[in-house]
Amino acid sequence: MDMRERVNAALKQAMKSKEADRLSTLRLINAAIKDKDISLRGSGEDTTGVGDPEVLAIMGRMVKQRQESARAYEEAGRLELAEKELFEIKVIEEFLPKQLNEDEAEAAVDAAIAEVGAQSIRDMGKVMGVLKAKFTGQMDFGKAGPMVKDRLG
Repeated sequence: MDMRERVNAALKQAMKSKEADRLSTLRLINAAIKDKDISLRGSGEDTTGVGDPEVLAIMGRMVKQRQESARAYEEAGRLELAEKELFEIKVIEEFLPKQLNEDEAEAAVDAAIAEVGAQSIRDMGKVMGVLKAKFTGQMDFGKAGPMVKDRLG
C-alpha cells in the first residue's frame, strides 16, 4: 500500500470513529499532497501525481513546520496551541519511517561518502543526493548537511 492509500485509509477510519482532530490533520496531509499534484500538472511534468518519496518529503516539511510553530507558541505562552501542533506532529509521524538516531545518521553519512568516493567539500552535493534518495523521511537533512561538511571539510 503506497503512502497516499495509507493516508486515505486512515482518513476513512478517522471519519468512522469520529476523531475530529485526527481527521483535520489527515485532511491537511491530503491537501498538501494534492497541492503538489496540481503544481506538477501545471508545469506539465507528471500526470500520475507524486510518488512515495515526494509524499515523505511533504510530510517531513509538515512536521518541521509544526515543530517550529509549537516552539513559537510555547515561547508565547500559548500552550493549548502548542499542544495542538504537537498532536498534529504525532499523527503525521505515524506515516513516516522511523527516524535515524545520531549514530545511525553518522553511519549513513559515512556510507554515502564512501559510495560516491567524496574527497572534498565540492562533492557535498553528490553525498546529499545519495542521502536524500535513501533516507527521505528518516533523516533531518538540516543536521546531515553539517555532518557531511565536517567529514569532507
